[in-house]
Amino acid sequence: MKELNFNTKAIHGKINKKDIHNSIKYPIYASAAYAFESAEEIEAVFRGQKQAHAYTRVTNPTVEAFELKMTALEDGFASIAVASGMAAITNTFFALLQQGDKIIASNGLFAGTYSLLKNTLPRLGITTSFVDINDLDSIKALIDEKTKVIFFETIANPKMNIPDIQAIADIAHANNLVVIADSSLTSPYLFQAKNYGVDVVIHSSTKFISGGATSIGGVIVDLGTYNWTKYQGLGKFCQLKEWAFISKLRKEIYKDLGSCLSPQSAFLQSIGLETLSLRVERCCNNAFDVARYLESHEQVNRVNYPGLTSSPFHELAKRQFRGLFGAVFTFELDSKDACFKFLNKLTIIKRATNLGDNASLAIHPHSTIYVDCSDEEKKLLGIDDKVIRLSIGIEDREDIIYDIGQALC
Repeated sequence: MKELNFNTKAIHGKINKKDIHNSIKYPIYASAAYAFESAEEIEAVFRGQKQAHAYTRVTNPTVEAFELKMTALEDGFASIAVASGMAAITNTFFALLQQGDKIIASNGLFAGTYSLLKNTLPRLGITTSFVDINDLDSIKALIDEKTKVIFFETIANPKMNIPDIQAIADIAHANNLVVIADSSLTSPYLFQAKNYGVDVVIHSSTKFISGGATSIGGVIVDLGTYNWTKYQGLGKFCQLKEWAFISKLRKEIYKDLGSCLSPQSAFLQSIGLETLSLRVERCCNNAFDVARYLESHEQVNRVNYPGLTSSPFHELAKRQFRGLFGAVFTFELDSKDACFKFLNKLTIIKRATNLGDNASLAIHPHSTIYVDCSDEEKKLLGIDDKVIRLSIGIEDREDIIYDIGQALC
């Protein structure tokens, strides 16, 4: 059978079992547990001798159908869907790292991710060196025997820096490090992580994947590129070879932390995948026009969007992301007061903290998402109180531009 293209995979996926009633949409299996015909059968399932669903905290048919779609879209090896994007990041690090291990991470990160690396993981003896992810020499200099992974966002939120992902992967693999990318701002449609040397790709499926802010979720995809038999941090699971990482996640970390995705959310996000490319393309095209409008506006000091030729990341983004540039960007006004005045005058664009929605959203990151960060941390992460973040949706672009124009008056 020929290899299916992206949109066909997004709609049809690869489901292991058909629904008993041949439902066109794979149904919601809203059940906590599943019955067995005999004590011997359930023992075989718990011993891993037979594949079956036993308890939804571990596996569920609806969640599995969503995972299989995500694996297909990333051309990956296997996926695990979890309760949120932060759960995806946490589960991944807990599976790969232990006391004494070190992460090299971009200094352009979402606030929740930064807090996990800066505040929570150090309590477990796991430390992080934050680095300008575009400074390859600095990355090389930070690598030592304790370093296990390199982590970055494909488009930094909201710093908007874009890493040269293949170059970073080459450095990592030369030192037997795992490359982990958070692709929430690009989705599988804009960025095919496997083609750029990424080993594990993470998504907050709350964003573009969910189909319009319908539910919270996250996905971890093992792309099948890393030789897990060399990764001693997986312990006894190394003997499972290519299944080592996913098996440790499923059998220990994911199960122990209880961060399972609900079947209802999995259903909504699977439906969202069907229109992913259509929505992402429209969001990106709208964002490009809105960014150009803002760049020419007399009250705007600066627009930080990789789609503009003024961005130092323009050519890199163009090469890595299908010739599109994402739907999220920031722009700078004269002051915090000017930002608040702008936000309060919006009538169509919503004041909200999410991104990748069908609706356009605006927020002042300095006073909200990063409010708990110190001034020093905000400076490190590129957070300025004169900056607004926009996530552009699928509305008619003329209406988005009109709303921005009247709010700037």
